[in-house]
Amino acid sequence: MGHGAWSSADWKRYSSAKIIGKKINDIYRATKIDPKYDPQRINVRESCDSEDHPITTPIIIGLDVTGSMSDLLNVTAQKLGEMVKDILERQPVEGPQIMFCAVGDSRCDRSPLQATQFESDIRIASQLTDLWFEKGGGGNGFESYPLVWYFVANKTKTDAWEKRQKKGVIFTLGDDGYPEKLLKQEIERVFGDNVREDIDTAALLSQVSRRYDVFHLMVMDGRNEQVVKLPKWRRLMGERAISVTNVNAIPEIIVSLLESVAGRDTEDIINSWDGDTQLAVRDALGGLPARKRGLLSSIIKF
Repeated sequence: MGHGAWSSADWKRYSSAKIIGKKINDIYRATKIDPKYDPQRINVRESCDSEDHPITTPIIIGLDVTGSMSDLLNVTAQKLGEMVKDILERQPVEGPQIMFCAVGDSRCDRSPLQATQFESDIRIASQLTDLWFEKGGGGNGFESYPLVWYFVANKTKTDAWEKRQKKGVIFTLGDDGYPEKLLKQEIERVFGDNVREDIDTAALLSQVSRRYDVFHLMVMDGRNEQVVKLPKWRRLMGERAISVTNVNAIPEIIVSLLESVAGRDTEDIINSWDGDTQLAVRDALGGLPARKRGLLSSIIKF
């Protein structure tokens, strides 16, 4: 997937019809998972070069849609459409192709993972609004963010990697911890895959990091570090566990991280924004190594 070109006119028409002036429940109206986004029914998601996009970069964005995010989910959801526009218009990486995932709790929720296609045009905005915001989860101290990593490691194929050995980028976004393992039985329930044993989360991160630069955005607005499990995330991911102090700046933070992956100097990225946005981006990127060139993946190893 990923054919077609982005048009700001398409976005203007789409946002006017579907987003501007709408309540969140009128934008995200799904009450159950759409079968075409069910990982049980997905063999592979492909990010392919095309005549429109001869060199592509796959980008996966996994959004926590559990109940603990309810107070911020509306703001975040409203911002995601603008983020798509910013990524496709600003092109922080070459030929961005975006796939969204909705993430829940695989030990509690009916549909703990949903995954769209990779797209390079307005279709990704419409697929985003097809996702079901289940607002479930449990009181177990984590959500199942590693489901995104398992899906991407096992069910994606990209021309970026196959042709050029170029990594894609994964962002997960939420306000909770992660499980130490994905259990054998939950992998079978979510994906229909039979594995021999539970999968260690750190090992899974190492596996997916061979083909993707992986970040987790910890949403801190009104939450303390123990709720979000910031120390635990930092032990797992180091500087790639990103603290988000202003949820309204999520689009700019993601664009900035993509620019960092592409090799732009960290201070130049921060200084390209103004006011509160610059402060939020500085908080998010402040732990990344400052440099004048070279990919982030060449500095931080898994």
